[in-house]
Amino acid sequence: MFQRILVAVDPSPARHSAVRLTGELARLAGAEVRVLHVIASAAALATVVPLEDDAEAKALLDEAVAALHGQGVKVDGALASGLTTQVATTIAEAAEEFGADLIVLSPHQRGTVEALFNPRVSDAVAHASSAAVLLAPKDPAQD
Repeated sequence: MFQRILVAVDPSPARHSAVRLTGELARLAGAEVRVLHVIASAAALATVVPLEDDAEAKALLDEAVAALHGQGVKVDGALASGLTTQVATTIAEAAEEFGADLIVLSPHQRGTVEALFNPRVSDAVAHASSAAVLLAPKDPAQD
């Protein structure tokens, strides 16, 4: 069973189902969890533009860590930074550094055209990592 789980969270509401599922799996397996949030930036011309500020990122991370801690899970959190094109690589590298044997992500629903030009982070993480990747199902309450 899984012993070290990395859950990557982002500002979307889907993060709640990923955190909840991670907590359930960690309790069942007695696994240790690391919550990762990548502070994404976009490159425009010669400028790098942050897509969220540090305080928002820290609050998001703290919320997920507190939720897992409240479920009785051994958990810590980490922030990382990268361009939007580097998010998947950053997650895969953080998972390797942590020694994760499972990565939990929240899926994002997108249209076919958008997916063609901008591959899913979850697909890229699965290709970049040697750990198993689990997409948390969307919470029905989010519809």
